[in-house]
Amino acid sequence: MAAPLDVYAGPDALALLREKGFYPLLFNYFLGASGGPKWFVLAGLDRVLFPEYFQSRGGQINIIGSSAGAFRAACMVQQDPLKAINRLAEHYSQTVYSNKPSAQEISRKGRQLIDYTLGDEGVMDILTNERFKAHFFVAKCSGLMQKESRMAQMSGLALSALANTFSRRALQRQYTRYVFSAPGAHLTIEDPYSIETRSVELGYNNVKDALLASGSIPIVLNGVEKIIAAPEGVYRDGGIIDYHFDLAFGPKPGLVLYPHFYPHPVPGWFDKGLKRRRPHASSYRNVVMLVPSAEFVASLPYGKIPDRKDFEKLDDQTRIRYWQKVLSETDRLGEYFMRITQDGSVMDKLRPLPFTCV
Repeated sequence: MAAPLDVYAGPDALALLREKGFYPLLFNYFLGASGGPKWFVLAGLDRVLFPEYFQSRGGQINIIGSSAGAFRAACMVQQDPLKAINRLAEHYSQTVYSNKPSAQEISRKGRQLIDYTLGDEGVMDILTNERFKAHFFVAKCSGLMQKESRMAQMSGLALSALANTFSRRALQRQYTRYVFSAPGAHLTIEDPYSIETRSVELGYNNVKDALLASGSIPIVLNGVEKIIAAPEGVYRDGGIIDYHFDLAFGPKPGLVLYPHFYPHPVPGWFDKGLKRRRPHASSYRNVVMLVPSAEFVASLPYGKIPDRKDFEKLDDQTRIRYWQKVLSETDRLGEYFMRITQDGSVMDKLRPLPFTCV
């Protein structure tokens, strides 16, 4: 039977793992990509990584996420990450909208999801966890992307897509990367495109707004305004700039653990249709990717990973049943990861990254 999980490593990560072995202390960073319900295929991994694998590890881990990845980060830093992850999966998978939901309706449901996922203590856990530090990536908008009218945003997105075909750096005309970080966190970012990046400290009164902003897809949700401690403006989905990431992190040396839906990351939202736009080698030298195998994905209902189109293609009952099945099946990934790291056979599974960097 084929393994349900593929394990890939950049060249520096591969060399270090072969020298030291595969141990939690080697990882100082954890990465969570945008992707909405695609996250469900990683839920089984999330149920073991922070609840079990990293629990006995000393030191600090920076948990970095945009959009769905930010929601996951907000779970992983809670005192009971397993319960938080299950709350996120339960509520998100069972969310139902009207036939033609407005951006206001979807934004309202988004806030309900955040409230349920964080519970009574989640905000304080994010602010006070000394071992695991959350970072939410958000895009602050300018120009047409500040507006809420559908026509203005469609025009703004078209201009962004056109500019992005020439260079990701051109995204700066309409977006600035904002990183909302837990107090006491130390994170530096190396961006090969030098997109402007600013930092804001998370506090009791801005956690929920920053988290909602990180997942506020243009046109689909309203942008988030008046985030406390952040400059005035409109903030939207972090995946606009950092969809699957093309960044290196510091200041501490260490590996990046990156569970991902696919074996080929796409730097930004507008790069999805640009086959030539690949991540830089400098961004993935220290990265270890955990990716559901093609055989595992083929075994899922419909032979695919869940995505937002399921809201349109499937009736609510069928979609919820499908998503619940995926959430259950992904426990196999977590069980497999724990087994191969405990018995050491993970070292035999390591492979070089399956994509070519620029």
